[in-house]
Amino acid sequence: MASADTTELTLDCSDIDQHLGKPIESSPMREPFGNNDFRRWVQAMHYPNLLHFDRFYAAESRWGKLVAPQSVAVVMDDGHGTAPSCVGKIPGSHLLFGGDEWWFEDVQVYAGDTISNERIPFDYAVKNTGFAGPTCFQRGDNFFRNQRGELIVKQRSTAIRYLAHVGGAKTNMDDAEEPVWSDQEIAALEDRKFTWIQMLHDLGHKERWWDDVNVGDQLPERVFGPHTVASFTTEWRSYMFSVWGTLDRREINLEDFGFSKEMAGHENSPVMERINPELTDGAYYGASRGHLFPRWARTIGMPRSYGYGASMGAWVIDYFAGWAGEWGMVTHASANYRGPALSGDITVMTGTVLGKHVDEAGRHIIEVDCRMTNQKGGVQATATAEIRLPKKWYNTSRRGQCGQ
Repeated sequence: MASADTTELTLDCSDIDQHLGKPIESSPMREPFGNNDFRRWVQAMHYPNLLHFDRFYAAESRWGKLVAPQSVAVVMDDGHGTAPSCVGKIPGSHLLFGGDEWWFEDVQVYAGDTISNERIPFDYAVKNTGFAGPTCFQRGDNFFRNQRGELIVKQRSTAIRYLAHVGGAKTNMDDAEEPVWSDQEIAALEDRKFTWIQMLHDLGHKERWWDDVNVGDQLPERVFGPHTVASFTTEWRSYMFSVWGTLDRREINLEDFGFSKEMAGHENSPVMERINPELTDGAYYGASRGHLFPRWARTIGMPRSYGYGASMGAWVIDYFAGWAGEWGMVTHASANYRGPALSGDITVMTGTVLGKHVDEAGRHIIEVDCRMTNQKGGVQATATAEIRLPKKWYNTSRRGQCGQ
């Protein structure tokens, strides 16, 4: 492992102050969502919930048609949720996702809906970390609304901004090689994966009753991977902003935020998109290409290709929402990203019921946690959530029993 002396380093974050509390420009959708946008998203997020991609199953659901997963909001705007937590110039810096917090309203998203996003930088703090010395933890808020002005969800994202050369110097090259999985190990993984999928099938259109959940209950294990450059690319392409012509893009130059020229380029530039759109694609050039190319990953502190922080946030929401079923809903969740999903690794998600209560609005709430690890037990993320589940009212008809 390379080393870097961080004792005398400073991180100039003074430019951030002028942006706090002031809305920044967004990149609106040009066309409404279609069902295939939802299908592409859940496929990329490894979320095989029939509600979101199978029209025959969805027709028999409480909504009577395909509905978007709760995690869909970050699909539409550039920056996949982190734009308001990346304002102000920090010279020589790079950015990683640090986590997010979500407050959901009871508003569904369907094909034909258009989402807009009001983005407001919130705050920041500088701390010393073992990874990169002085590090800025910056937060910003996204307010996602539909075409009727209804708030769908508020997301508070956290960005980790640090000196890129320091992160690069501390890249752990002991982790440069991907693990090798035998055919037998892959077969065993597929069996583990299907356990969670079978849970979705078993619950089907039925309720998961608040009454039947107990403190200490374990949520089913969810496994996916091994992650690959192909799976990371599939994730990237499921974000609407990664596709040419989908947004009215804001004019942006990542060098204005302190990114190096080779990690900035023309990513997301609306001008260059009309001249040579390949140069605007973060899969090939710019700040995002470290996810797919080990050479560029190592310049900012990652030993090999790695997954997207926004995808980890979606994995958390989908894990809780899939367990809750179509009659439940995630009302609040908070996730901290501790380590990347590296190529060749798997992701294992587990959870525990921590408590249950009735909130001030009379909703019956289950409190849960989640731990996301790789095959060696290395922590990728931790999270907590509150999930609304239906309460049995013991009326004569089954659907009459369903309350909140």
